[in-house]
Amino acid sequence: MKIKPPVMDDKPRLDGVPEWHLGSVASGLLALIGLALCVLVITTPFDLVTQLVFAATTFAAAYAINRLTTGRLASLVLIGISIVTSLRYMYWRVTSTLGFDNAVDAFFGYGLLAAEVYAMAVLLLSYFQSAWPLKRKPVPLPADPALWPTVDIFIPTYNEPLNVVRQTALTALSQDWPSHRFKIYVLDDGNRPEFKDFCAEAGIGYITRTNNKHAKAGNINEALKVTDGEYVAIFDCDHVPTRSFLQVVMGWFLRDTKLAMLQTPHVFFSPDPLEQNLSLFKKVPNEGKLFYGLTQDGNDLWNATFFCGSCAVLRRSALLDVGGVAVESVTEDALTALKMNRKGYNTAYLAIPQAAGLATENLSRHIGQRIRWARGMAQIFRSHNPLLGKGLSMPQRICYASAALHFFYGLPRLVFLTAPLAYLFFGAHVFKSSALLIAAYALPHILHAQLTNSRLQGKFRHSFWNEVYETVLAWYIMRPTLATLVLPNKATFNVTQKGGTNEEDYFDWTLSRPYIALLLLNVAGFVVGIVTMLHHLDDMAIVLTLLMNLAWTTHNIVISSASVAVAGERKQIRNVPRVAAELTATLQTGSGYRYACQTTDFSQEGLGIELPAPLPLVVGESLQVSVFRNDEEAIFPARVAFMRGTKLGLRFEDLSIEQQAELAKVTFARADTWALSWADATPDSPLMAMRAIANISVQGFRVLSRETWRLLRDSNRSASSGSERA
Repeated sequence: MKIKPPVMDDKPRLDGVPEWHLGSVASGLLALIGLALCVLVITTPFDLVTQLVFAATTFAAAYAINRLTTGRLASLVLIGISIVTSLRYMYWRVTSTLGFDNAVDAFFGYGLLAAEVYAMAVLLLSYFQSAWPLKRKPVPLPADPALWPTVDIFIPTYNEPLNVVRQTALTALSQDWPSHRFKIYVLDDGNRPEFKDFCAEAGIGYITRTNNKHAKAGNINEALKVTDGEYVAIFDCDHVPTRSFLQVVMGWFLRDTKLAMLQTPHVFFSPDPLEQNLSLFKKVPNEGKLFYGLTQDGNDLWNATFFCGSCAVLRRSALLDVGGVAVESVTEDALTALKMNRKGYNTAYLAIPQAAGLATENLSRHIGQRIRWARGMAQIFRSHNPLLGKGLSMPQRICYASAALHFFYGLPRLVFLTAPLAYLFFGAHVFKSSALLIAAYALPHILHAQLTNSRLQGKFRHSFWNEVYETVLAWYIMRPTLATLVLPNKATFNVTQKGGTNEEDYFDWTLSRPYIALLLLNVAGFVVGIVTMLHHLDDMAIVLTLLMNLAWTTHNIVISSASVAVAGERKQIRNVPRVAAELTATLQTGSGYRYACQTTDFSQEGLGIELPAPLPLVVGESLQVSVFRNDEEAIFPARVAFMRGTKLGLRFEDLSIEQQAELAKVTFARADTWALSWADATPDSPLMAMRAIANISVQGFRVLSRETWRLLRDSNRSASSGSERA
């Protein structure tokens, strides 16, 4: 059998897969035999003991394969075992557990089944997308820079502050690309004079328009009319590109004349709300890392990379050929890529961080951003369904459908978080089977999925964290996605604001209401379950059923409480984030002495310094600080902002626009900073992940108790004050 990847001829081939030349007839025969065996395994009913033996044997085999092998082929075997085990569960579920006795049982039972079918579909689609990341490498450019193409760099902005846009624009200036072959444009939909003045001072193009029609997509399309570069690189206004960006990504466009878009990862140098509020920054992979670390790389194998609106290059001719950036969806980027693929263009992904940006600063903005994404993908699924229409290969249809269906998890997640309550509160039997048989069929399905996903995704998402992410958002994206299915044209674009601050710690009572409700419901269900069990200790069937539902409820309590903890917003007073980085530096004092040192972090306003030994400096003292990149030295005037032993804080003093650009060149534009942070992921350990989430769950209870006490105390004080005034 010869395994040949469905990729364009000039893409890298799959490596590490043995090629067996059995001929088409033998290959087809083997495939049929394999399929028949799978169907046999999926559909053969077992009694409890035989099913337990089957479950133990398959899991032992999968566990051994996972522990003893590292190759991709073994990952495919694990995927196969997981799929067969899950389909066996679903077959049993549909054929043996749905004989409901009354309407209440049927209502809850079919509701749970629908959620399980959705989860199964998403599981299979995710296996398809992540089974074989392409791991594309950069293609060298021609030795003669005169042959390098011309590029326009667009930085769209609407209402973001100038200090955010300034950093991106100045960093973009440092591109290692012939200066006459690239231009930078700030696309200011806010039409702000200070932006125009800054661009004039920095020598950057400034484009505005008289209306904000079609938001970001319209902004870019207007700029396309008045610019002429062969390619367009787009960066959100808070995404600073490295100086190597164009050199790393442009080679593929010269090799593949049908390549319309190449996307690179989004990495963030500031924590998102979950990382900030749960103190997880750089400890647990954030929500987006799975998409950029694995899913997009897997999509690339099937020529189905999505455009993500930033940190990407598009071929102008291809973009114009599809009518510019799509304006029919609030996720204009994904729809643009879909249109390109439908027209026969290629899209590609290069998993090398070449830009970094700001994450959303608080839970409210985070939820708002995800709601827009969810609405947009629901719009695409409803109005531009990738499963229908011409122009896409079957793998492309699957990849796009998977992306769209993913955002419909809101309702199924809420069903899973409340399903055991149907029995605990109402006595509804959502399974027409014994508790032991349910466990014997369901647990292998869950455990194999966890084991396989931990192997495939472990570098980019730790076990069980998807449940926390989805629970935090489930209530908020459920309604807009379902509403968009009915009225797809009602969704509107909302800008995700960046660069804000939280002046003090606070608990977001408004956003946390759904999590608190879920938590209280499950705690109440747990209490009811315990009391019920104490009254039926003589009936083992009821006890086992209660134990199964209590275990499920305990899991839901942990996840709900962890979500409550996310609503405990932490103070974030810096509106200019600092990036941790050890860079070679020197200090030169006013007396002429120079001292070698290292930075601990940098921002556009200052540096953190680690000295080899304490120095006789005083706060407020002026000095010169040099930052090195290899033999390149950049010198900046600065003032001592604080001192503590060998730690020193410097604040830059009145940097000229040229010095600001130079500073950006030796700090934010360094490719190594983001590459190192991209590669520092801690490998997944399911037990450690379980322990971490359990600890956060305790934190959730603690935060809720503390904030409830404060609320009651403040309420009493207000009442007392009111009584005194009266």
